[in-house]
Amino acid sequence: MPELRPPTVRVHRSFVAAMAEFRAEGRGSSGDDSMIGAELRRFGRDWVVPENFAGYVDWLRSQALAESPRPDGWVPSTTLWWIQDDDYLGRLAIRHRLTPRLREVGGHIGYDVRPSARRRGHATAMLRAALPVAYRLGIESALVTCDPDNVASRKVIESTGGILADQRGGKLRFWVPTA
Repeated sequence: MPELRPPTVRVHRSFVAAMAEFRAEGRGSSGDDSMIGAELRRFGRDWVVPENFAGYVDWLRSQALAESPRPDGWVPSTTLWWIQDDDYLGRLAIRHRLTPRLREVGGHIGYDVRPSARRRGHATAMLRAALPVAYRLGIESALVTCDPDNVASRKVIESTGGILADQRGGKLRFWVPTA
């Protein structure tokens, strides 16, 4: 069974393959402001080298700490990977607090499932497994957003208890109880 785990070097091979899948669908371009897009641009060339990948894993884990350096506008966040055995299936980030921009378009929780693992219920299972983690971080109701035309993501959010609040900045905004 897949499970949410902290980032680990154990899935290096599978992670690199997943990132190639994301690139093949156009992720990582300058217009891609997603988590995957930003990290493909920042780290993508280095992931193939195991030592560099280990540094990336350490950096991701450190982002949960308030005192860690991070890009302007970024907040502490806990990243968890959806892993089965040594296979990387997806990722989820829980932002510990909201900035004005995150309140509009990013939300508390963002997730991605690698293209070859989609349409198998992984996103729903990941989000469901992350809600208690968000609650332990002090988030009683998590803001989760999606594009209006992303029917699959909307179904994931609604199936985990998400209630549509409104649409802002080109995103549907849902509040999902974490307890």
